[in-house]
Amino acid sequence: MHSLQETKDQQNSISETEVFACPVCYEPLIRKGPPGINLPAIYRSGFKCTKCNKSFTSKDIFLDLTVTSGTKDYTEQKPARTELFRSPLVSFLYERGWRQNFNRSGFPGLDEEFKMAQDYFEPVAGGILLDVSCGSGLFTRKFAKSETYSAVIALDFSENMLRQCYEFIKQDNTLLHANLALVRADISRLPFASCSIDAIHAGAAIHCWPSPSNAVAEISRVLRPGGVFVGTTFLSSPRNNPFSVEALRPLRQIVGPVNTSYNYFTEGELEDLCKSCGLVNYSSKVQRSFIMFSGQKPY
Repeated sequence: MHSLQETKDQQNSISETEVFACPVCYEPLIRKGPPGINLPAIYRSGFKCTKCNKSFTSKDIFLDLTVTSGTKDYTEQKPARTELFRSPLVSFLYERGWRQNFNRSGFPGLDEEFKMAQDYFEPVAGGILLDVSCGSGLFTRKFAKSETYSAVIALDFSENMLRQCYEFIKQDNTLLHANLALVRADISRLPFASCSIDAIHAGAAIHCWPSPSNAVAEISRVLRPGGVFVGTTFLSSPRNNPFSVEALRPLRQIVGPVNTSYNYFTEGELEDLCKSCGLVNYSSKVQRSFIMFSGQKPY
């Protein structure tokens, strides 16, 4: 028992320069500025990869750790299902009615989903939690306020979702000074050192990812031995589409055509994907079209 506690203490003392890594070469970033994984410290810090000579800043509230960070002329479009959530309108509406519609497909509600995830994460309490595809931070804030983790990192590809996330965070002074950071990154190229994260949460996200297999492989790479991944999504079924034609009609008038070709999976496909990416101890809970599934990085 004593040796296990020593291991946990060593893991929790890992510095932020060992956590954040270059999205190009995965080398640890050198940091110049105040220490700490919190919004004020990271906002005042600069990060640089000495191997690629690439610099990263958090001048826009969040720390941009995408490969395209700092580019001036190059632009890149993701699939429509990804670009949709970069829209300022969708980012604004997500927590103001959009996410609540998921209950129709069997999602048990935010409080119950959070409790279920916390149960899965119990073995890695005290470690660093990464909330990928965090959106407006619905679960990020719950994880941070629980004080269960040494640090919580909210990650999303959408700049506007991260801005919305910050708008909610700044309404709570305890969160502003908590061990909480906002990071922009690509789920298929996570800017973290291998074996550096204890817990990864992806709420209602995998069906939106351009390449779920690349994403889960990345999740497996950055998890520490014993680390836990928990995700929720809509199971493949005739009734699982939360983005119906009627629901999207008002959006079409503002943001144009909306492509609803999301990736929906069966229970067997999700288990197979997790196992193929090296995760073990697969477990799941199903309610109508809702599924929460979990896998663990082997020791």
